Amino acid sequence: MSTTSTVMTTLQDTPYQVVFEDDLGHTWHADEPTELGGGNTATSPDRLILSGLGACTAITLKMVAARRQWPLTGIRVQVQLNPHGKPESGNDIVRQIHLEGPLTEEQRAQLLRTANACPMHKLLLGEIRIQTALTE
Repeated sequence: MSTTSTVMTTLQDTPYQVVFEDDLGHTWHADEPTELGGGNTATSPDRLILSGLGACTAITLKMVAARRQWPLTGIRVQVQLNPHGKPESGNDIVRQIHLEGPLTEEQRAQLLRTANACPMHKLLLGEIRIQTALTE
């Protein structure tokens, strides 16, 4: 398995609808809402980014709890982009995590620290460089 994550995005005939295919053979879609001229046939790009953070958070917490044999029976993660309006600079992501199961306060605190160290959290907080080129 490759250590480089790769996603190919192809624009479809429907305005703004795209199909993604990754190097593992998975496919999914994105689109823009109708008020932005899209067909609203799939989630929007900003929600895809939020879903990556939510998924990574839940998966990382489950892995840690399982490894430590903690009684974590369920996880719900809600992630919002700029819930109080677009700030003057940057963007605000608000993440709320609901943990289910008879966890101690110490276990809950450790899981919160773990959430703040999940790979997507680190990626979004870190410096990101994007190199772009046109190909034939």
